[in-house]
Amino acid sequence: MEALPIYHGGITRETGEKLLLAAGADGSYLLRDSESIPGVYCLCVLHQGYVYTYRVSKTETGSWSAETAPGVHRRLFRKMHNLISAFQKPDQGIVTPLKHPVVNHAKARCSPGTHGVQAASAVRGRALHGGGNFDLNEPKM
Repeated sequence: MEALPIYHGGITRETGEKLLLAAGADGSYLLRDSESIPGVYCLCVLHQGYVYTYRVSKTETGSWSAETAPGVHRRLFRKMHNLISAFQKPDQGIVTPLKHPVVNHAKARCSPGTHGVQAASAVRGRALHGGGNFDLNEPKM
């Protein structure tokens, strides 16, 4: 995970949302640790002023999986970058394709040559707008 430039580690949900809102473009995304579930990650995606958060985790078999919209077939990926690449395409079960990686600049300064790696993951139901928070059906991550 550390090699992904979009991975921001243990930042808070609020910090992640601020980074995405500052980026401002639909399809901006980053990956962070879940605040409530150890070993689980959150793929956070900006769309029309809202931040959508999708849980990403490893299965028992070592594959990566992301929670997507209800009714969307669960997909498994051998590597995180494959998951991200898949979600860069439209109609994959997330609100918008991943288009604009929000790079962890502290890591980018330390690890040259990784800025071209892109990332993705999935969401289920929390949206944020301008500091106001409402839960659609998901506990806080």
